[in-house]
Amino acid sequence: MKTILSYPVSVIYYLCFGLVLVIFHPIQWICFNVFGYNAHKKSVDYLNFSLLRCLNILGTRITFENNETLQQDVPHIIVANHQSHYDISPIIWNLRKIHPKFISKKELGKGIPSISYNLRHGGSILIDRKNPRQSLPEIKKFAQYLNDTNRAAVIFPEGTRSKTGMPKKFSPNGLKMLFKFCPDAVIVPLTINNSWKIVKNGQFPLSLGIHLKCKVQPTIKVSDYSTEELVEKVEQVIIQDIKNL
Repeated sequence: MKTILSYPVSVIYYLCFGLVLVIFHPIQWICFNVFGYNAHKKSVDYLNFSLLRCLNILGTRITFENNETLQQDVPHIIVANHQSHYDISPIIWNLRKIHPKFISKKELGKGIPSISYNLRHGGSILIDRKNPRQSLPEIKKFAQYLNDTNRAAVIFPEGTRSKTGMPKKFSPNGLKMLFKFCPDAVIVPLTINNSWKIVKNGQFPLSLGIHLKCKVQPTIKVSDYSTEELVEKVEQVIIQDIKNL
């Protein structure tokens, strides 16, 4: 019965999802070009709040557990496993006080209403993952931006999404660049569970009644460890709480 119901419910979800993206695109443009960064950031926050409400149409429950006190006067590096694009909105909305900015693949920088605009203008960076000569200098500049603004980077070091929930080996290059050039940053390890289940049958129909869970693990100061130790420690902290259920 749930499988049959997932077809019409998925259609309703995608209609609402698309409508939210279309509505917020001109809102973002006006906020950014007329009122500046803070207004644009607010519009992005509420875009993602609205996208989370769209997920509720699927019966998706979202639990975001954060027992850490995240100060706004230091840069943060949010490191998370990656299971689907449904990982994004919970991060932006629930960690909005530290201004999350993403390291994203360049293909996402065009063609997607609202999302592409935010990636191009909201402080995130777009990299060519196949071209280190382009991506690594961009990450270095991004690190300097974080130092100057005390905002937060979001990086998914697996590189691609896990289709089964089990994490892939972390690629260390981007992490090492951020750790090296943001020596005063605080690392926020984030474990994401179950978002892969929403798309376990593909993009249509979407699965109903999934409980998406995000948990902020204990924070780590970059200055407390060597770069190599940080990469290993952060990876272990994240994967130890991933449940392939």
